[in-house]
Amino acid sequence: MKRLVGLAAAAFILALWHWMAFGDGWLRTVAARSGPGEDDDMHEQRAAMVQTLRAYGIRDERILTTMGRVRRHRFIPEAYRWASDPYGDHPCPIGHQQTISQPYIVAYMTERIAPQPGEKILEIGTGSGYQAAILADLGADVYSIEIIPELADHARQVLASEGFAVKVLTGDGYKGWPEHAPFDAVIVTCAPEQLPQALVDQLKDGGRMILPLGERFAQRLVILRKEAGQVRTEEDLPVRFVPMVPGKPDSP
Repeated sequence: MKRLVGLAAAAFILALWHWMAFGDGWLRTVAARSGPGEDDDMHEQRAAMVQTLRAYGIRDERILTTMGRVRRHRFIPEAYRWASDPYGDHPCPIGHQQTISQPYIVAYMTERIAPQPGEKILEIGTGSGYQAAILADLGADVYSIEIIPELADHARQVLASEGFAVKVLTGDGYKGWPEHAPFDAVIVTCAPEQLPQALVDQLKDGGRMILPLGERFAQRLVILRKEAGQVRTEEDLPVRFVPMVPGKPDSP
């Protein structure tokens, strides 16, 4: 029953996603309204968010503790921070037609790959830096790639200011980060239409990957496990993520 509640919540979010992602001009106007003071850590709002995650079926206590500790509102750029409740279970705009995923999806994807302390994890689509912070708070060694320079710069700054030693690369997520491969896990927070082979190649044997896969209006989360050189896949929730953008072709 609780898993069904989580699925219903995810389905409801699909209806909000397009509005949240692409209403930048209007949202900047709304965001100009004052929110809580910068010294307000919003403990009560995070506690309420964690209770919602429990109700939706998230069970990993480490993840719930981390979600209650990491200051989500700090990862939303100031121009958008108070456009909507940063701890509501919905995506929030971060500019450049991108969003920070709803807390349930962040928790769910994290729970499905079950990051362990000391594991090396590659994230594709740094965005605000929030998902990377969750992984780092769980003890993972996080490498994250963001193709939009302004968001990569924002993520570096906020991750450092919040005390997370995440490596952020401005670059093409389709290429992965071969210099640091292989990775114990890969998490993709933007949606390619087809599985990027480079990411599969950079996953170590015994590793796992989670990503939204498919065209804009027909995406599903897919979980991959690499065993003895073979890849086993499992389809999961229907989702709606911003498309994964390829970089420019290399010059000859």
